[in-house]
Amino acid sequence: MVDSGREIATLGVVGAGAMGRGIAQVGMTGGMAVLLYDAAPGAAAKAKDAILAQLDQMATKGRLDPAAAEAAKQRLSVVDNLNAFAPADLVVEAIVENLAVKQEVFRQLEAVVRPDCLLTSNTSSLRIASIASACRQRDRIAGLHFFNPVPLMKLVEVIRAPATSDAAVAALIRAGERMGRVPVVVQDSPGFLVNLGGRAYTQEALRIVSEGVATPAQVDAVMRDNWGFRMGPFELMDLTGIDVNFPVSQIIHEGYFYDRRLATTPLHQSLRESGQLGRKTKQGFFAYGEDGKAQTPSADTTSAASPAIRVVLAQEDEALGELLRGLGLEVSGFDDGESAMLCAPLGEDCTTYAARLQLDHRRLFGLDIAGKLDKRITLMRPPGARRDLLDGLVARFHAAGRAVTAIHDSPGFIGQRIAAMVANLGCEMAQIGVAAPDDIDKAMTMGLNYPFGPLALADAMGVEAVHTVLTQLQAITGDDRYRPSLWLRRRALLGLSALTED
Repeated sequence: MVDSGREIATLGVVGAGAMGRGIAQVGMTGGMAVLLYDAAPGAAAKAKDAILAQLDQMATKGRLDPAAAEAAKQRLSVVDNLNAFAPADLVVEAIVENLAVKQEVFRQLEAVVRPDCLLTSNTSSLRIASIASACRQRDRIAGLHFFNPVPLMKLVEVIRAPATSDAAVAALIRAGERMGRVPVVVQDSPGFLVNLGGRAYTQEALRIVSEGVATPAQVDAVMRDNWGFRMGPFELMDLTGIDVNFPVSQIIHEGYFYDRRLATTPLHQSLRESGQLGRKTKQGFFAYGEDGKAQTPSADTTSAASPAIRVVLAQEDEALGELLRGLGLEVSGFDDGESAMLCAPLGEDCTTYAARLQLDHRRLFGLDIAGKLDKRITLMRPPGARRDLLDGLVARFHAAGRAVTAIHDSPGFIGQRIAAMVANLGCEMAQIGVAAPDDIDKAMTMGLNYPFGPLALADAMGVEAVHTVLTQLQAITGDDRYRPSLWLRRRALLGLSALTED
């Protein structure tokens, strides 16, 4: 029987790869005696040398008190077999993502450790319930999912399988905190929390490029400049590796019984099949030089035309009119039949907007005002739009100190689409109980460095606005991938924050 209040004195780590080394290190600095094992001869000893060197470096750079570093170094022991884990209070398995191999390790551990020892897996893709099915005492088995690099990434997901006891969860929260991590409790589901929640950002970006709306460089620039993400979705995929993010996407899609909201694209698969895996192969969505730097095509639309002087508002829109005047344009509500017409649609493309209001589509351009506009303007044009009018607008915005990304017709532009999908997936995770709303936002900001958690992003955009973007996308495309979560729909209809709990 697990005691939820018991301190973890001895931590066992199975696997001495990058994750196992990191887990051992934070256990040591958290005051735990650590037993480190790896099946490969010499691997654990080599990992020990790397950990001790890392602690010395931290002390030299002032990130760890020298006395504390020396004390931590004394807590690490390399062991030759799993029988040495008998005194452990907690074991974390961090080996290959193979269910049969993990099950065998857990069977062996169960025969060695005390009945009150917690057994956990650092798996990122396998169900904890599947691993626990090989064991007799399943109430003490859970997931303890750290993020790479472990010493720097403060988040840890505590994965509750159906048989995991409340006492085990409470004890693991305490253990995570002692290791200096921030624990969030997550249900045992495909992708857990962070890997599931991260699908929307990259997969909607893939969809946009696959539709010919914009290039990867343009999507990345918009999400950085207008929406505050530290990395664009394509540079992020290249960094993690297409050989990593494509299979994870497939596992999660299949695990949720092919929910369209989690589907990736043939473009994603084609890069993996061709071996263009990102930075590691020096070619992914972008090419990389010998120095590792991306050779990124320009995301900016340029123009040598004379700057536009006058524009017409397609509909009365105070916010759009004020923005355009601030960018040096004369704005009129009277259509002279020659000037460019500007609109700021929410979830609509220019084609739908023009058809609905019976406007001259050749002169109609959409401008996305949903994100930040101090660096970049996103302009959208329908088929048949006049290039001379587009060039004049681009020149005017350049003269006002803004970069311009001109894209083809897209309901929701780039930013509205991706942001709405990120928010919607966060709402769906809350709806199906993956984690509590606050924990969803905490995990996504800490685990993926998002500028907002998905539910806070919904609030920042406006829950009703997010719902409108998605319903428009679903109506225009006919694609169920844009189906709003019931969590989002109910809060939009009632005027509530996305963080409002049931």
